[in-house]
Amino acid sequence: MTERTINAERVEELISVFGSFDENIRLIEDAFSVRIANRGTELKVTGDEESADYGVRTLEGLLSLAAKGETIDEQRVRYLIGLVREGRDSQIGEMAKDVVCVTAKGKPIKAKTLGQTKYLKAIEKNTITIGVGPAGTGKTYLAVAEAVAAFRAKQVNRIILTRPAVEAGERLGFLPGDLQNKVDPYLRPLYDALFDMLGAETYAKYLERGSIEVAPLAYMRGRTLDDSFIILDEAQNTTREQMKMFLTRMGFNSKVVITGDVTQIDLPADKVSGLKEAVKILDGVEDIAICHLSASDVVRHVLVQRIIAAYEKAAQAEEKQKQPAKPVGKSTQGKKRGK
Repeated sequence: MTERTINAERVEELISVFGSFDENIRLIEDAFSVRIANRGTELKVTGDEESADYGVRTLEGLLSLAAKGETIDEQRVRYLIGLVREGRDSQIGEMAKDVVCVTAKGKPIKAKTLGQTKYLKAIEKNTITIGVGPAGTGKTYLAVAEAVAAFRAKQVNRIILTRPAVEAGERLGFLPGDLQNKVDPYLRPLYDALFDMLGAETYAKYLERGSIEVAPLAYMRGRTLDDSFIILDEAQNTTREQMKMFLTRMGFNSKVVITGDVTQIDLPADKVSGLKEAVKILDGVEDIAICHLSASDVVRHVLVQRIIAAYEKAAQAEEKQKQPAKPVGKSTQGKKRGK
C-alpha cells in the first residue's frame, strides 16, 4: 500500500472539494479504490501505487479549480476522474475560463469541459462555427450565451435563432392557432435559452424591437443578414439545399454558429443531412471551425452520458453485423490416389 500527502492552501478550498457530506471524496474513493483522510489542510491518499497517484492527481486538479473560484460539483468531479484516467489532467487548468455571459438571475455561464472550452474559443475566433455532438453537451446553450454577450457588447445589432421545422417522429400539422403557434413547438428550446439569459420581460422588449428573431429556417430564404449573430440549431435535419441556402444568407459583420447531432436525424431516408455534408465540404476552409463534442462533454445528469454510451455501443454492434462476411477460401483438393 502507498500513502501520498497533499497540502491545500486554504480550508475553504477543501470544503469546496469535499462537497456536501463529503460526496465528492466518496466519488474519487470509489473510482480509484483508495482511502482519503484529512487533518486540517492536509490530505492523505492511501491505495496501491497507481490508484494513489490517480487520486492525488484528481484532488490536485480539483484544488486548483477551487482556488480559481470554480464550482466543484458531481459532474465536474466525474469529468476530472475521466481526464486523469486518460492522462489529460495537465489540461485541467484550461477549464477555469472567463465567464461568457451572466443569466437574468445572475448565474455565470462558462465552459465546464475541455470540449466546451474549445467550442467557445472557436466561436470567438471564427466567423462560422459548426458544433457537432450528442444531446446535453451545451451546443445550443453556449451558442446563445455567446450571442447574448456579443449583443450586450454591441458587437452585433441582432440575434437570429432558427431551426428546421422537422417533426421528431410526430405530426404537429394539426396544432391549433396561426402559423406562429404551429412553429413555436419546434423553436421552444431556443426560447428557453433566451429566457434564461435575458429574462422574459427583456426578451419580449427586444423581440418587439426586432433585435431578436426566432423563426423557422424557411423564413431565411432570400434574406441577407448583416450585423447579426445567427444560430442554426438542429442542423442535422436540414437538407443539403437548405444548408447551402442558410450559409449564403450571411452578410457583413455577422457571426454564424451551426449546431446539431448527427445521431438524431429525422429526415426521410432518401434525404441527405445538410449538416453531415457541410462538415465534409467545409472542413479546412479558412475562418470556418468544426468542433466535435463527445459524450464526455455532456453536462446534464450522469445518466445521459451512460445512455449515449449505450446507444453508441449498440450502433457499433449493428454496424459490425451489417459488414459483409469475409469470403471463405477454396477448399483444397483431395490427395491424388496412388497408382
